Amino acid sequence: MIKRISFLAACVLCFVALSPSQAQERPAAAPAAPPDLTLDAPARAQLIEAVIREMKDYYVFPEAAQQVEKILRERMKEYEKLTSAKELAKTLTTDLREVTHDKHVSVNYSAEPRPVQQEQAEPTERERQGIRNYGDAINYGFEKIERLPGNIGYIRLNLFFPPEYGGETAVAAMKVVNSTEALIIDLRGNDGGHPGMIQLVASYFFGAEPVQLSGIFHRRTNSTQQYWTLPYVPGAKYLKKEVYILTSRRTFSGGEAFAYDLKNLKRATLVGETTEGAANPRDVRRLSDHFWMGIPNARAVSPITNTNWEGVGVKPDVE
Repeated sequence: MIKRISFLAACVLCFVALSPSQAQERPAAAPAAPPDLTLDAPARAQLIEAVIREMKDYYVFPEAAQQVEKILRERMKEYEKLTSAKELAKTLTTDLREVTHDKHVSVNYSAEPRPVQQEQAEPTERERQGIRNYGDAINYGFEKIERLPGNIGYIRLNLFFPPEYGGETAVAAMKVVNSTEALIIDLRGNDGGHPGMIQLVASYFFGAEPVQLSGIFHRRTNSTQQYWTLPYVPGAKYLKKEVYILTSRRTFSGGEAFAYDLKNLKRATLVGETTEGAANPRDVRRLSDHFWMGIPNARAVSPITNTNWEGVGVKPDVE
């Protein structure tokens, strides 16, 4: 889609050029490395069999899961050389991604024992408080909300927090920028998040008539969950004004979904770089006391394109 570059778009491009630091993560102190675990042959074999089982049972593309099984079994001799839990997890992740080309799939080592997994378990109050504490510490993903010269709104949004926790912050952010002439949403450092928050924020840019944003196909239920804009949101909607979304190679998962949806619905102009290319939502599966797996059990489907951005990323309108 080719769009005429307006004066405002030129301002956005200047803003990107003058603010390269905003496309990077803040430097953070490296966490202490967790202690490693030495694996014997039975433990190693048990882990690999668990990975194969989970992929066959849960991975959104069954044919790819069968290919994963074939490759992992062919490489059993190579894995025998790996006694480090960390190295085996890293190697398995690399091999899984080589076969699936899926950036959401991973095998992970945990120094602390993983709790036994309960299907559909609700978070405990302690867990909920931990989520709230984390949300408070990062302002529920809304790192910066301000008015730029020329009455242009700017929101730097690094994470789509679940709306039951971060909804009030999202509403407050939209109230701050509501009277601006145009809006920039900076997703260059966005790591993804919850589809409910994507739905809430996107709803501010569409009228009372619901518009389908996306769908998520779930393998286990063989059904597609649709996400539509909300006819009502707290505060005024942001209608008939230009919206610009800044993207980078780091824009990931839910950040890509937000950009992809608004681009395809012709409600925003994307400026920046092609995004990372991770479209398949994942679940977390316990493999053993010290290993867990991120496994995509669903895939995003656009009602406009009938596909998604997996492996190719979301291409901006203006690079």
